Amino acid sequence: MNLFSRLGAAAKYAATGRLSMSALAGGFEGAMRKRRLLGWQATQENINSLIASGGDLLRARARQIVRSNPYANNAANSFVANAVGDGIRPSSLIEDVSLKQDVLQLWKDWVLEADADGLTDFYGMQGLVANALFEAGECFVRFRPRRLSDGLTVPLQLQLLESEMLPLSKIELGPTGNAVRCGIEFNGIGQRVAYHFYRKHPGDSTENGNKGELARVPASEILHIYRPQRPGQIRGVPWIAPALVKLYLLDQYDDAELDRKKVAALFAGFITKDNQDDNLLGASAPDETGASLAGLSPGTMQVLLPGENITFSTPADVGGSYEPFQYRNILAACAAMGMPYTNVTGDLKAANYSSIRAGTVEFRRRLNQFQEATLIFQLCRPIWQRWLETAVLSGALRLQDFAKNPRPYNRVKWIKPKWEWVDPLKDRQAEQIAQEMGWKAPSDIIEAEGNNVDETMQRIAEDQARMKALGIKTGASSAAPTAQSQEMPADENDPTDPSTDPVKKDDNA
Repeated sequence: MNLFSRLGAAAKYAATGRLSMSALAGGFEGAMRKRRLLGWQATQENINSLIASGGDLLRARARQIVRSNPYANNAANSFVANAVGDGIRPSSLIEDVSLKQDVLQLWKDWVLEADADGLTDFYGMQGLVANALFEAGECFVRFRPRRLSDGLTVPLQLQLLESEMLPLSKIELGPTGNAVRCGIEFNGIGQRVAYHFYRKHPGDSTENGNKGELARVPASEILHIYRPQRPGQIRGVPWIAPALVKLYLLDQYDDAELDRKKVAALFAGFITKDNQDDNLLGASAPDETGASLAGLSPGTMQVLLPGENITFSTPADVGGSYEPFQYRNILAACAAMGMPYTNVTGDLKAANYSSIRAGTVEFRRRLNQFQEATLIFQLCRPIWQRWLETAVLSGALRLQDFAKNPRPYNRVKWIKPKWEWVDPLKDRQAEQIAQEMGWKAPSDIIEAEGNNVDETMQRIAEDQARMKALGIKTGASSAAPTAQSQEMPADENDPTDPSTDPVKKDDNA
């Protein structure tokens, strides 16, 4: 039998289920069913099926670990602080400068009134959304139109709804023929048309009434904020999900080691006596367990009678493996969350300038992707459009031909929060060089600071005019000290610093 005949026979056997094609030479190792892979049972279920079956428990465990685990809690706070900071702010691209200033001023006034619960401003709501995505995987924002008589700058507010408000178990075929999947109603072409929310939070014991009652809310009134990880995914997965088991088991191990040290600190002695009636060392009467206790004063030596013996407990110590073991497991949890070790633990003991910067650059690259694709696209952009439309309809703004073509007014650049670096002087010098070489616009530098370009330029012009009127001179004489005099001292742990390399020191010598 030639080669082609053998391959044809193997294919025939595989088709009838008697031979797996992956068993042939050249197959993927991960798809082979060898002895060491027999226990690896993977599922081919769709991501939505996995979320529907285990999403409630996954979310509950994620929330619990963030509440109780110090590393998870710090990771959540660090994630929100870096992703949102003091807010992702709009910079309108309207060409008319005066009109643009009016629009932005109205927005600033409305930002303080945006929260329907009155707990924070719009930028604080961004932080709540980011925190919800970290520990629950998703968050819902409901538009709440208001009356003109309510006295708001723009008659519109926003209400945040937690993931638990939309039941994952709501899977049915509606009376109109629309499919309801995990609480979301889809029409025949896969568009979201409504959300079926609980009227009251199912886990809130302080609320009375029927918590199982659902309300159908049109999709036009809801923003569903989540980070899709697979095509067709309709509900969110907690950001912390890949690190859950590792953090939970590490927390249990850490508690066990803490109890071990506590027991080791309790220096206990045990007295063996021949006669049960002897009163040794002033022993007290037996307690409820039938055991007698004797006290020892510090620095005393007790002479025992013949036949008496005292032994002391010697609990096992942790040893030198505790910290390396803990470090490696926390490092794995950090990798699962995509966050630097220093951000999660706050441990800077082994960090230097180069390592912190390298980890920070990678972390911020991921956050940039998250900001643009999730927070800005799903949250900020539609809220700006709805706010602008409501402002025009209510008469708070007068925009010419807005009804015919709103697109020029909806164009906006969202300015992300400023990120501080370890050595700001070097970054300032790099920005100055890039600007002088024509590689970077001054407006990009201002926006990287988290500031509005037009507002900053106007304030600079006003300050310069004020200083000129007061006779205050500015220029090179009042500039900051040179870079050489202000440069940071060399880091003795920095491998990129030639002064710390003994080989290069010898070469220079």
